[in-house]
Amino acid sequence: MAKPLLGEEEKGAVLEVLDSGIIAQGPKVEKFEKKFAEFIGVKHAIATSNGTTALHVALLARSIGPGDEVITAPFTFIATANAIKMAGAKPVFVDTEENSFNIDPELIEKAITSRTRAIMPVHLYGRAAQMDKIIEIARKYNLLVIEDACQAHGTEFFGKKVGSFGDGCFSFYPTKNMAVGEGGMITTDDDEVAKKVRQLINHGSEKKYYHDSVGYNYRMTDIAAAIGIEQLKKLPSFNERRKSNARYLNKQLQGIKGLVPPEFIDGHVFHQYTIRITPEFPLSRDQVLEVLKEKGIGSAVFYPVPIHKQKAYTEYSSQYFPVAERLAQEVISLPVHPAVSEEDLKHIVKVFKGIL
Repeated sequence: MAKPLLGEEEKGAVLEVLDSGIIAQGPKVEKFEKKFAEFIGVKHAIATSNGTTALHVALLARSIGPGDEVITAPFTFIATANAIKMAGAKPVFVDTEENSFNIDPELIEKAITSRTRAIMPVHLYGRAAQMDKIIEIARKYNLLVIEDACQAHGTEFFGKKVGSFGDGCFSFYPTKNMAVGEGGMITTDDDEVAKKVRQLINHGSEKKYYHDSVGYNYRMTDIAAAIGIEQLKKLPSFNERRKSNARYLNKQLQGIKGLVPPEFIDGHVFHQYTIRITPEFPLSRDQVLEVLKEKGIGSAVFYPVPIHKQKAYTEYSSQYFPVAERLAQEVISLPVHPAVSEEDLKHIVKVFKGIL
């Protein structure tokens, strides 16, 4: 399903850090932050220990906490909602668009209350949420926008990179489009937010041993940053390969009754290539997963249980989000990472046509 592509450049960069003796947060982190900010098109990028800590601190830096509500989607990885709870705020879920897998902006206004402080759209699978509509709603109600871009490195919405519409949060977990092992990044154009983030990830300190607030140890290491610098150089070509693989699969799988390929739109970087297996398909989704396994094709379901149906979120279990719940029963992600070959793609197509 995923294969981090780490070459000689990354290995050399790590050895350089080890030889330098500066393996915690140091000059490599600073360089990575600068390069990533330039890539996204923002003033500031602050490296963190992972994507979840990025989401958590982004909320805290905007003074979001107890008594506040943050609107987000139920069909995503649980870290999105967990970070809101970690900040002491309340996640408020809004259903999903069927074609994009992202939050439905047409339903957001109904979820806004006097306690709503922010909207946290998720750019799921590497496709941008409808940021024009989301930003318009945020301005209308004076709300903050914190983007969960953990799966969307390089994703664009009408030529502008996600993570630059509001405050952005990224993850560099090994399965992502670029990987450092564990790591995250917060992007922002707000000088004060950037200052607060830097304090919060460093035990509330700007100057060593002088602490202005209670903070956390959410720093990135120079080892991870060294890998990130090299991965960022390769990210555009990685994303192009993902798009090329997705384009091939879309062309070959189009028109199969009961199989719905993802929409191919500009700016989508295909962190995941996710199809839907509907009741019209001759096999159930579980049966398709078994066939793929038998034929040596990696596949996965992202995500089989929406957040509001998780045991950790029993207080939401009575809520009903029909699109999110249906998608959770239909989605399968297929390999499109840069290491997938033309022969691999042909094999995937052959298996699906063989099922028919």
